[in-house]
Amino acid sequence: MEKSRILSGIKPTGRLHIGNYFAMMRPAIQWQEKGEALYFIADYHALTTLRDPAKLREYSGLVARDFLACGLDPSKAVLFRQSDVPSVTELAWLLSTVTPMGLLERCHAYKDYLARGIPPSHGLFAYPVLMAADILIYDSDIVPVGRDQKQHIEVTRDIAVKMNETFGEIFKLPEPSILPDVAAIPGLDGQKMSKSYDNTVELFLEEKALKKKIMGIVTDSTPVESPKDPAHSSILALYRLFASAPEVSQMENEFASGGVGYGDFKKRLFAAIWEYLAPMRARRAGMDPGHVEEVLQAGARRANQLAAQTMARVRRAVGL
Repeated sequence: MEKSRILSGIKPTGRLHIGNYFAMMRPAIQWQEKGEALYFIADYHALTTLRDPAKLREYSGLVARDFLACGLDPSKAVLFRQSDVPSVTELAWLLSTVTPMGLLERCHAYKDYLARGIPPSHGLFAYPVLMAADILIYDSDIVPVGRDQKQHIEVTRDIAVKMNETFGEIFKLPEPSILPDVAAIPGLDGQKMSKSYDNTVELFLEEKALKKKIMGIVTDSTPVESPKDPAHSSILALYRLFASAPEVSQMENEFASGGVGYGDFKKRLFAAIWEYLAPMRARRAGMDPGHVEEVLQAGARRANQLAAQTMARVRRAVGL
């Protein structure tokens, strides 16, 4: 039986943080055991908001290195830069010729960008078309996404149906695989952890820098001796990701009973994060940059091989 082809991507718009790991990277590493997994570093997509070429190259390299450190296995998954498969932009143009404007106007992501005050651009508006090209060019079967990203796959399917109706059966229709809900991972200020809010805890900080960040988590002014609210604590929400069930239960009880201050809880959280990431940190420290580039180049060769097969079919169908 032929393996399902799984596709996912991540934008290199900054250093990867704890939220990236639990929301995207850890599920992707689990998926590599279930089919033919293709993971791309979405540098074309990053250009809609990141305009510093040196930073884009730096972040793209760091994403690759960090992904490998976290457990991505190049013998099981294909890792590549989106821009190393330039035909994806050709497909995006071909898809755009049949994509209704109304379909894009309804997309939540574009509205969210506008609401955050990001100047509108064609790239932001047409972002879902390039995303559809990313998915369709590799004949992807399954696209793991969070529940809030399900619309992206629906748009991809709508565009594929439109192409198939216009030019004949070209594309298979990908299926979303909705990832289990990961509770919103809080940042240092209690909001959702996001580079946009500058409240992230990066995965591979040096020990002192990590400790400083954790000790800087915003808390209320509840005295040491008083009970504290476990339901709205960023410290406890993060601790649940890294500590064992008995350790979490102990901290919850101490929150409820009082007698332990936030500073002590933060020190315990720091220790849990530092220990959890230790094996990944060791892999990353021993990684040869040349090996990372070799993995990306090998990934690009496989991705271009698949893309070429699709593009030959598409070009014939549309008359090119």
